[in-house]
Amino acid sequence: MSTPTGQDASGQHRADLSLDEPTIGRLVADTSRHLSSLIRAEIALAKAELKISVTAGGVGLALIAVAAFLAVLAIIMVSFAAVYFLAKIPYLDVAYGFLIVFGVYLLLALLLVFLATRRFKKVKAPARTIETTRDTVATLRHR
Repeated sequence: MSTPTGQDASGQHRADLSLDEPTIGRLVADTSRHLSSLIRAEIALAKAELKISVTAGGVGLALIAVAAFLAVLAIIMVSFAAVYFLAKIPYLDVAYGFLIVFGVYLLLALLLVFLATRRFKKVKAPARTIETTRDTVATLRHR
């Protein structure tokens, strides 16, 4: 028999399992549910932030594209101006001015290609990363 003090007839305390105390299973289920909703909320927040960033990036990219187009137009206009300045030299026809400007651009393009190929030759594979990856794969295969 149990007494009002929570002791049974032998004098030992009995374990009162109240309905208010959650079981381990219920705690695990609640934790899983809360973690799932937290992850969903974090993903929704990331999507919202990325949407704003992508929109701002897209507008920035469009502005850069327009600026690049205007720069190309400016180069064309400066090229025509250079041709007509060259045409003011005595005995130099406008056609020769165009050929001179073309030659300058061609030399500039060749110089840029030369510099680019020198830079490309400096590019090397990530040797240490490849080596450690091979070691990791070999270690995982032996297990």
